[in-house]
Amino acid sequence: MTFYDELLAATETERDGLLSVPFIRHGWAGELSRESYMAFLTQAYYHVRHTTPLLMACGSRVPSSDEWLREAMAQYVEEEVGHQEWILNDIAACGGDAEAVRRGTSGLAAELMVAYAYHIIDRRNPIGFLGMVLVLEGTSVRVAAEAADKLRANLGLPRSAFTYLYSHGALDISHMDFYRGLVNRLGRAEDRDAVIHCAKRFYRLYGDVFRGLPLSLSPQPA
Repeated sequence: MTFYDELLAATETERDGLLSVPFIRHGWAGELSRESYMAFLTQAYYHVRHTTPLLMACGSRVPSSDEWLREAMAQYVEEEVGHQEWILNDIAACGGDAEAVRRGTSGLAAELMVAYAYHIIDRRNPIGFLGMVLVLEGTSVRVAAEAADKLRANLGLPRSAFTYLYSHGALDISHMDFYRGLVNRLGRAEDRDAVIHCAKRFYRLYGDVFRGLPLSLSPQPA
């Protein structure tokens, strides 16, 4: 069994717990109201804007013996930079106030998830941050594009209101292939243990972001 397979097996319970959150289940089915979808985008903005800084921080703290991993973080940065602007554009396409979101403050759950990521990088083991990568990118591979198709149909919104979901659904498929090869190169047991530990924590923390969102459903056709 490769470490990637071991990682998936070790975090199955936590992954199932995330996917069972009612907000995610209704979003996957395309049943969210416009207000709930915009609430999701708002909190997504508040954690996605930290993606590039987190990747850079992780890369800066990787030991020199793992230069290959620092280079991988740099590659992630090239592909992730600026994605928070996609979310603001989606909010505007939904009729929301994107600039108010930019100036606003995140909810508690998103703030705690981001804070834990910085803590892992700064005080524990920076390689553990790969656990967060698994949770965010692995979830979007399973949910994002399908949710976007259904929400777009049910809410009658333009495709330009779903840039973030469509783009991440497609991008993260290739990212997960890259990620699989990356974690399979981790040779130290303490690094592998850190990734598993952090993935379990991030499944819970990311789930809390969705648990805290206001859930309302769009009217369904008779």
